[in-house]
Parts: sequence; C-alpha cells; structure tokens
Amino acid sequence: MEIVILNTGCANLTSIKIAVKKLGYTFQITSNPDSLLKSKKLIIPGVGTASAVMKILYKKNLVNIIKNMKQPVLGICLGMQIFCQLSEECNGTKTIGILNNCSTVLLKSSHLSLPHIGWNCIDIKKKHLLFKNIQNKSRFYFVHSYIIPVGKYTLATSNYDVFFSAVIQKNNFFGVQFHPEKSGDIGAQLLKNFLEI
Repeated sequence: MEIVILNTGCANLTSIKIAVKKLGYTFQITSNPDSLLKSKKLIIPGVGTASAVMKILYKKNLVNIIKNMKQPVLGICLGMQIFCQLSEECNGTKTIGILNNCSTVLLKSSHLSLPHIGWNCIDIKKKHLLFKNIQNKSRFYFVHSYIIPVGKYTLATSNYDVFFSAVIQKNNFFGVQFHPEKSGDIGAQLLKNFLEI
C-alpha cells in the first residue's frame, strides 16, 4: 500500500513518521502531485498556519488535486481545518473548500487559556470504522487555537469551554482536531483504523 504523508513545508513530520512506521506501514513523505494521485491513502499533518500551508499548496498546484481525491484522506489538526472553505486565521484565509458552508473559527473562552493544549476526551456522535476498538470518552492530545464548529460533518465532539468538532467526515475525507500521532496507544488505534479503511 502506498501511503503518502504530505510535506507541507511547515509541519514537524517526525511524530507522524514514527507513528505510521510503528504500525508496520511503509510510506512516502512528498508534495509531488503524481505521488498524491497514485497514493492509496493521504495524511495531511497539522502544524503551522492556514495561510502558510495554503500558499504552499497553491504554489505546488495541489489544491484541486487534494479536493478531487477519491482515496481516503486524513487531515490532522490544521490539516483538517483547511478542508473548510475559509479560516479566520490571519484575517481570513481561503482554504480548500471540501466542506460546504463551513469555516474554521477562533476558539473563544471566557476563562480558559489559549491555545487549548493537553489531553481531552471525545464524545462519539456517530458510529464509524474510524472508531473501531476506541471507547467513547477516550482521551486524545490537542494543541490548537482554532476549531471547526459542530455541524453535519461532525463524527465526534470535544469541549474546551465550548463544544467543537473533534472528528469530521465528508465522503473519503476524514479530519481529527487532535494529534493521534501524539496520543499514545489510542491514537495509534485511530491511525490504524484509518489506514485499514
């Protein structure tokens, strides 16, 4: 199986590399359009800003390629947020637009510090193969200041003063707001489930 981890040019890829390798899968780290098209699975890692990532994706002519992919795609954190049409980050950034009528917005709290950093449980709202052998209220590791509000694409939520989408899906596109590659055994299980879809 050819798994591609997208090299966005601004993400720390070490953790995701180690996590996928530990599961026994071979993979390629690249931003080559042909490699993305030929891949069986694509993982878009999540570190950086929406504007920086989108500039790289446009420069490498990857926006339409990603948007039109038919194979399973997993966006992690920022990698999920760019599935929206717009991000409030950097005074508004046009993103890929896979999720219709959906924007990434700033996480606002009246009394909790931002960014949201640490372990938090998820509340599974819809049954899915992505949650195989994962119990409801399992804890994952989060690092983020922006969220996708709860909506029709939400599979699971989490709460940090407000409820937000922890896991989303539209067709072959999956997104997680947390970092499975930094979430120990439970994160490894979720990655395994994605790679087996």
